Amino acid sequence: MKYVKIIFISIFTLTSLIQVNAQEKITLSSAITTALNQNTSIVKSSNNLETSNAAVKNAYGTFLPTLNLNSGWNWQRTSSSGSTVLDFYGQPQNLPATETDSRNYSVSLGGNVTLFDGLSNITTLNQKKNDLQTAKYDLNKLRQDVVLQTVNLFVTVVNNEKILSFQKEDQKYNTNMLQKVKEMYDLKMVANADLYSQEYQTSNSQLSYLQAKNNYEKAKINLLNYLSKDVLKEYTFEMDSAYIPETAAYLNNMDSVYQTALNNRNDYKSQKAQLVSAEYQLTIAKSGFLPSLSGNYNFSTSATQPSDLFNRKVYSLGLSFSLPIFSRWNTEFSTQSAQVQIKNSNEDLAALERQIKSDVKNAVIDLQSAKLELEVSKAALKSAKETWSIKKDSYVLGTATFIDQQQAYRDYLQASNNTIAAESNYVFRQFGLLSALGILKTE
Repeated sequence: MKYVKIIFISIFTLTSLIQVNAQEKITLSSAITTALNQNTSIVKSSNNLETSNAAVKNAYGTFLPTLNLNSGWNWQRTSSSGSTVLDFYGQPQNLPATETDSRNYSVSLGGNVTLFDGLSNITTLNQKKNDLQTAKYDLNKLRQDVVLQTVNLFVTVVNNEKILSFQKEDQKYNTNMLQKVKEMYDLKMVANADLYSQEYQTSNSQLSYLQAKNNYEKAKINLLNYLSKDVLKEYTFEMDSAYIPETAAYLNNMDSVYQTALNNRNDYKSQKAQLVSAEYQLTIAKSGFLPSLSGNYNFSTSATQPSDLFNRKVYSLGLSFSLPIFSRWNTEFSTQSAQVQIKNSNEDLAALERQIKSDVKNAVIDLQSAKLELEVSKAALKSAKETWSIKKDSYVLGTATFIDQQQAYRDYLQASNNTIAAESNYVFRQFGLLSALGILKTE
């Protein structure tokens, strides 16, 4: 029987080790890498860059001549049942019935080239290049947003995991304490009020444990779903502290911090690029007032038999000049629309500058507050733990009541939860400041 127990224990231990090893470990850095590679919005935006690149290529194409090859075949049959006509002398002549077939083959090669279109093609090329850069700025901003959201979800998981671990220890402590109080009550060493108080405390600890477990599982689901991972598999989570940024240097000079944000924020760069694009659009609209010049060229041949093609050749060159005189106000409308777009883009840029100031100021305040909260919560935790230890000793010596001891323990419990939350909040606020400054790393 002894050997059977040993074998059973060995099998159980080996199975547990295999399950632990089978769990995938997710660190903060690996979670960010996964999110950047698999996030649907990033993938779609990256795909859209191909369209922007194609638009630039298309704009280059307007400078090149076109070339078209055309060929044709035509068949015609003319049937006549006969008729009477007058000849030159006025004498009637009878024409017999006839039927004539004719065929025609043709080949042509030609095209045209734009020589001048009011600088519209040059400006369009510059606009498309600018739009491509705008798309890249937008993609980089999206990547930073994904990093920040991943940090938020990951920190929430780690925070809830710590709370769950602490609540588990709390439940174990209160369960053991309840058993001890029951034994003391049976020996008439404590009053029934102490027993009821501990039963209440134990029930609360069980409820808090269940809530913590529920919050932890939901936080895991949110993170795993965001990372496009299988929520049915088991994972372990580890906060790699080396990845946490250092932000102390950005808490000194607000003017310098604000300038850093303007120099690095991708949404600000994108908005400035959109203003440039609107100015290009105005130039394109004004080109409608200017004349245009284009050239055309063509080579053609035709014959009634395929073998006779290229016996007769036709070459042609031409120039087309167009001067707009009246366009039914279409050009004026395009120009005014572009001017309005420039005004709106300037207004959007000014609004974004104000928003960036607010974002930076709030991020700095949040980080400073989070740092102070962490320091205060750690000090409070230390004091609460010492107070609880003293009350336990006092209760044993009879100088404190059981209620005093339990109140000290509840204060320690609250201080521990506050410290866990403060640590997670401080980590997130550091990443939040880097995001507000536009220097959050995405590589």
